Amino acid sequence: MSPASSADDGEPPAGGVPGQDAPGSSPGAPATDAARPRGSRAAQGRAHFQEQLQALEANALGGLDLIVEQLDRVLEALRHQDVELAQMVIADDDRVDGRYLEVHQGILSLLALQAPVAGDLRLVAALLHTIKHIERMGDQCVNIAKLIPLSGYEPPVRPEVLASLAKMGAHARSEVVQCRAAFAARDVELAEDLVRQDREINRLNREIFRMAIDVGDDADTREWAMHMILVARALERIGDNAVDIGEQVAFVVTGLFREFSDSSHPAGVPSDAATDTTPESR
Repeated sequence: MSPASSADDGEPPAGGVPGQDAPGSSPGAPATDAARPRGSRAAQGRAHFQEQLQALEANALGGLDLIVEQLDRVLEALRHQDVELAQMVIADDDRVDGRYLEVHQGILSLLALQAPVAGDLRLVAALLHTIKHIERMGDQCVNIAKLIPLSGYEPPVRPEVLASLAKMGAHARSEVVQCRAAFAARDVELAEDLVRQDREINRLNREIFRMAIDVGDDADTREWAMHMILVARALERIGDNAVDIGEQVAFVVTGLFREFSDSSHPAGVPSDAATDTTPESR
């Protein structure tokens, strides 16, 4: 029998009759993932990636809220020389560490499954830096809390030193809040303004050092004052980390990393003068 006669007898060709559903399928059944257009699957994967990235950013910025809580409590403990409250700050650092690990692992998992580029890649890199700075801020709060009990329950405090420390703490808290707002809004101008507050923190740090040096000859008072120098140093480092997060904001927006201020050179001294090592300059 010729091929033409087979077709005339009504036998369906291999693959089924055109226009009919494949065997075992119901009419009007939705297309499977394999049959779905490739562009549609890519768009869905992209949307899922953006959701994951946004969730990681929100989680990381939530770490700054934890720092504000820790800073408020440790400043209160410092103001009242409250040893019990200081111990609470130390114990609660596990929350900050847990947030760091959660965001860090989430970013690594995202990188393993996706290949972010351009702005998304900059954001991923900035989040890795930001969560590390947040973890360091938490450590500085713990350092302050550990210094409070060293002088005993009724240390020979100097009100003027505590007043300057309170001002430093207020500026540090403001910087933490501001760097969070700048990151969330991608506001480079707000991020750059962090340097202004940081200069005031640095000034107060030097002021507290001078007061501690001139505190007197009483051994107990001098010991307490030395502890307060370390407290001031920890607050200054919190401010520095806030500025570092601000620099990450500029990186996300512009794609270029730059330091807002060069701490390697004294203020007002040109870089070429600071690095001049000729005999005439010594």
